[in-house]
Amino acid sequence: MLKKIDHIGIAVDSIALAGAVLEELGLTKQGEEEVPSQKLRVAHYHIGEVQIELLEPLSPEATVAKFLESRGQGIHHIAYETDDVDAEQQRLVDRGFEFIDKVPRAGAHQTRIAFLHPKNTGRVLTELVEHLQK
Repeated sequence: MLKKIDHIGIAVDSIALAGAVLEELGLTKQGEEEVPSQKLRVAHYHIGEVQIELLEPLSPEATVAKFLESRGQGIHHIAYETDDVDAEQQRLVDRGFEFIDKVPRAGAHQTRIAFLHPKNTGRVLTELVEHLQK
């Protein structure tokens, strides 16, 4: 079962520049990490219960780099929290949804994730997130 919006991912050319805008709005940076498997640098900002993730590619081959090239900076995905990403993925597959990730994989900040194909979700890239540590 989906519990809440976990985060909104925003593709950016520069975390430093985009982060400065969020900080001017009053958000505080909670951390930054690299996700080598996705060739990304990710910065985390919290507002209420929702996290804003700034996604900066570390390589031109990164999926986010290709997104930036074709669409420019902007909202990349919306992520929903679940307690069991495997069960939620199976539930949605049983309902006819297609996933980009055939099996969940490691995500940023100690999570397991799986992305749904946007053709099933009104062209919105949608991520399921299970936090491994709370």
